[in-house]
Amino acid sequence: MFIDQADIVIRSGKGGDGKSSFRREKFVPKGGPDGGDGGRGGDVVIVADPHLDTLQGFVHRRRFAAEDGERGGGSHRHGADGASCRIPVPVGCLIYDAETEELVADLTRAGESIVIAAGGRGGLGNDHFKTSIQQAPVKTTPGEPAIERRLRLELKLLADAGLVGLPNAGKSTFLRAISRATPKVADYPFTTLSPQLGLAELPGDRRLLVADIPGLVEGAAEGAGLGHDFLRHVERTGVLIHLVDVAPLDGRDPLEDHRVVRGELEAFAPALGAKPEILVLNKIDLLAEDERAPRLAELAAAFDRRLGVDAFATSGATGEGVPALLEAAWRLVEQQRPKSADMPGWTSADPPDQRQTAR
Repeated sequence: MFIDQADIVIRSGKGGDGKSSFRREKFVPKGGPDGGDGGRGGDVVIVADPHLDTLQGFVHRRRFAAEDGERGGGSHRHGADGASCRIPVPVGCLIYDAETEELVADLTRAGESIVIAAGGRGGLGNDHFKTSIQQAPVKTTPGEPAIERRLRLELKLLADAGLVGLPNAGKSTFLRAISRATPKVADYPFTTLSPQLGLAELPGDRRLLVADIPGLVEGAAEGAGLGHDFLRHVERTGVLIHLVDVAPLDGRDPLEDHRVVRGELEAFAPALGAKPEILVLNKIDLLAEDERAPRLAELAAAFDRRLGVDAFATSGATGEGVPALLEAAWRLVEQQRPKSADMPGWTSADPPDQRQTAR
């Protein structure tokens, strides 16, 4: 099951209390205060794990807590620090404060982490309060309290390119053709019920991470079909690969199909409508040999007049036209990649661990 939202409760560790103690040993004159400090409470740390691709692990476990710091002891013994709690989440996870709806963190790099709740500092033992005047203090300070927060986790897939199109446009078959992904393929709509990721390997040790977004229907931005649940995953893709069925069984107009999907993307978020798009005339293997060339020429001319873009003719079933499309997608993705290493990328090499602290 693909889970991309989860609510959790986290609690950092409480700081240990300081100890009030006096040195009392036989034959040791003038024993004084020797109470130790309390240990620090553990932090709650959320870390982006590249080996996870869903929030499934939060279905049955929703509470996470770090250990409390130990209380200080006599003979200047400090309490042990509490162990931190590390919570792994998929790369691309957004963390919201469930009460204020504030975005706390956006983990877009593998290994990136954030201290979402810092552990409390340990209290001071009475040894800290001795002076020339007050030589036998009993004063101590308690450890700082724990921090408890309710968080909402939301996953947005990170991919170089996203496959969009109406149901049965051939996205799953196309993903199978370019990668080792095995999405369900059938001759009825909505066979793909959750986003699927596939890694396309190109010559020259190049790789392209492609996401298959479940089919959109008219009204998806308002909740119709499955699109409302998964449109947000398109927001993180660098390039859109828009598949249009050139031989729909119900006789639909491919230009109208394209208009419907584009309209839903723009209605959901204007930024989606501005993303670079590659138009693909898919399922050309279903056209009769004597009809293929004139039909594709007719559609390409119509899309060119309407959009001013070239269209790629492909068949996910036979692989025809797929290599040329992938090369074009690679070039466009490279143009869109952030140039600075400080900016979040889509599939660049895992950077060094970056640790933040939530304020």
